[in-house]
Amino acid sequence: MVPQGSRAELEFGGPLGRLWGSGRVGEWTPTRLPPSPGAAALLLLLPATMFHLLLVARSGPARLLGPPPYLPELEELWSPWALLLCLTWLGLQAALYLLPARKVAEGQELKDKSRLSYPINGFQALVLTALLVGLGVLAGLPLSALPEMLLPLAFAATLIAFIFSLLLYLKALVAPASALAPGGNSGNPIYDFFLGRELNPRICSFDFKYFCELRPGLIGWVLINLALLMQEAELRGSPSLAMWLVNGFQLLYVGDALWHEEAVLTTMDIIHDGFGFMLAFGDLAWVPFTYSLQAQFLLYHPEPLGLPLASVICLINAVGYYIFRGANSQKNTFRKNPSDPRVAGVSHLLPYFYLLYFTALLVHREARDEQQCLRKYGLAWHAYCRRVPYRIVPYIY
Repeated sequence: MVPQGSRAELEFGGPLGRLWGSGRVGEWTPTRLPPSPGAAALLLLLPATMFHLLLVARSGPARLLGPPPYLPELEELWSPWALLLCLTWLGLQAALYLLPARKVAEGQELKDKSRLSYPINGFQALVLTALLVGLGVLAGLPLSALPEMLLPLAFAATLIAFIFSLLLYLKALVAPASALAPGGNSGNPIYDFFLGRELNPRICSFDFKYFCELRPGLIGWVLINLALLMQEAELRGSPSLAMWLVNGFQLLYVGDALWHEEAVLTTMDIIHDGFGFMLAFGDLAWVPFTYSLQAQFLLYHPEPLGLPLASVICLINAVGYYIFRGANSQKNTFRKNPSDPRVAGVSHLLPYFYLLYFTALLVHREARDEQQCLRKYGLAWHAYCRRVPYRIVPYIY
């Protein structure tokens, strides 16, 4: 039987972009899966992957592929203090969410033609959190001890995500049909639990999805990075330059996301996806504990970095940030008003350079691979090509 995929798919494990969706940190969106068994598998696979990454980051070899260095006992994962700390963190961020906002923005029009209001005070929450943490450290808060609690904290965050998702699912059972998300109302309980049934679950004006989207996870990511920096200073006398850069670059990213918090109101997460385990786990557990992996790695595997290379890295980051910010601002402007003269009628070839370049690059690369494989394998390569007739795109090329 002739395989229907292309050689590129067989060699690289599937079409590019099959596993994850795209977007910024707040848009943590796995590609949609059939109701079963994909969603059920991800309920176990995603937490398992997170814990695997945490265990690997602190191990000597730090090998991503292969089994974890060891399997932690339940006593190493479960800690009531870690659970209390997670709940306290969520309570603090919820209290900051309820403070008077510098602006209240309206979301996109819903199916019933109404618009919800959202407080734009995420950056304010970041600044106030920094002040509170700073005061706590001055008062003796052992922030540098936080890295030793990452496993139980991740376990507590995962437990909270599961329970929270169950409560959200039960709440959605009594929600009106107009409040349900387009993709989370399949009738399959596991799939709907994973994807989320209700589009904008709220109690009074407190919007759970909007709250979780950028605040606890992103600010928690910054806090974990800072704790890792402080522990490195205790272990080695001062933080390494690499650790400073990781903290600075990622703080810039988080600060940017919260300063432009209103832009999240036009993302797929807010306007299309329901709020279920997918987003709850991603926002509360995946983001803070896996996005801090660079800082975790540097704590256990110090990397010397000189000023010349650091300067080059800073320049590359500055250029990347300029492109990133400009592209996201244009995307948000277009989503809010496609007729805005700043983005309407874009007919330039330049934005498509990346697509055209990589199309030419991959076609040329495939042709070179074809010649190399033919010389190396001979008749065996001809037999392979008869079984896999398509080079890159099935039925097209």
